[in-house]
Amino acid sequence: MKNFILLLFVALLAISCTSGKKSEKIQKEFDEIAQQVKQEFAPDRRVKTFEPSVEIPEEGDGSLILKGSTTEAAAKEALLKALMEKNIEVLDSMVILPDPSLGDKTFGITAQSVINFRYGSGYSNESATQTLMGTPLRILEKRGGWIRAITPEGYIAWVTSGSIQPMNQSEYNDWTSAAKLIVTTHYTLFRESPSQESAVVSDGVWGNIVRLDGASGNYYKVILPNGKSAFLLKAHAQDFAEWIESRNPTAENIISTAKQFLGFPYMWGGTSIKAVDCSGFTKSVFFFNGVILERDASQQALTGEDVDISNGFDNLLPGDLLFFGSKATEERKERITHVGIHIAGGEFIHSATSVRINSLIPDSANYYEGSNRLVRAKRLLTRVDQESDIISIKKHPWYFVN
Repeated sequence: MKNFILLLFVALLAISCTSGKKSEKIQKEFDEIAQQVKQEFAPDRRVKTFEPSVEIPEEGDGSLILKGSTTEAAAKEALLKALMEKNIEVLDSMVILPDPSLGDKTFGITAQSVINFRYGSGYSNESATQTLMGTPLRILEKRGGWIRAITPEGYIAWVTSGSIQPMNQSEYNDWTSAAKLIVTTHYTLFRESPSQESAVVSDGVWGNIVRLDGASGNYYKVILPNGKSAFLLKAHAQDFAEWIESRNPTAENIISTAKQFLGFPYMWGGTSIKAVDCSGFTKSVFFFNGVILERDASQQALTGEDVDISNGFDNLLPGDLLFFGSKATEERKERITHVGIHIAGGEFIHSATSVRINSLIPDSANYYEGSNRLVRAKRLLTRVDQESDIISIKKHPWYFVN
């Protein structure tokens, strides 16, 4: 009897090992195919999502289940085709985003003064970007207490659910067509009543957008994106439509705006006056002049006109963007890691530790130690609304009802 039990145990162990090796082989094949598809259809996680997974039955020959999500229907189709060619049969449960389970709530508005996006649905994930109160979003999916959404410049990342006010098309149209205000001071407070002694409903920062709902003395009555009523000092805001029409993205205005950030701290992923990273700084400066740029330095470097700096800096004009990193070699591609805004004579303003002014000229007292990493310069101001990645706010379809 003991020998029989021992033989049975050995047999079961052998079956288990064989099954485990088969599962490992399938998983390896799947991962290799998925990676190839990702490289072809969605290599940049910032603008396209492709996150397939496969559920392999622990016992027997049950069907594999394809799970996960993607923004690229063509990528899913290519994955299924590649799996079929490898004789890997799956039951398709992969979701094309936006997730149908959202129903009609695929629109959203940033509901807090500044919200932090991350590359994953958890606080331990890397910071990706920020949006300001009133910024329109497109919701892709929900996972626990997190929402994956798209920003106006096309950046995809995760944010806590309470930071966004989900809306359907009708609610979103009501919001975008309503009279609104934009905060024009560095910091402000939204209060419960029109008084400096009143309780605070929310903090506010430069660039926040709220609905106008009346006035009382020195205060506007407003409605925040989450539906709460509040009061905002008139001196701290301007009619949003009037503000849009007054935007004039000249080099002079760009540099004037940039200097209002001087001394404010650097923070990875930051795009607000509270703290900015290098590309968040340039993006915000252009936004306050009515222009939406790509989010990251490496993306911004692919837009605009090239400026020749091979023989010095004489070709640079105020408002040109300077990009730093490492130049392309035979072994590796160009890598952009930093950006600043040229002022004049080789001086530029950028966010590095804090927003500051440095010089590219070695003999200057404010010489930037990273100047030897200057890779390229771009002129974006001449390309506003001529490139899809440099678009004025008033022509961006998310901010207004067409």
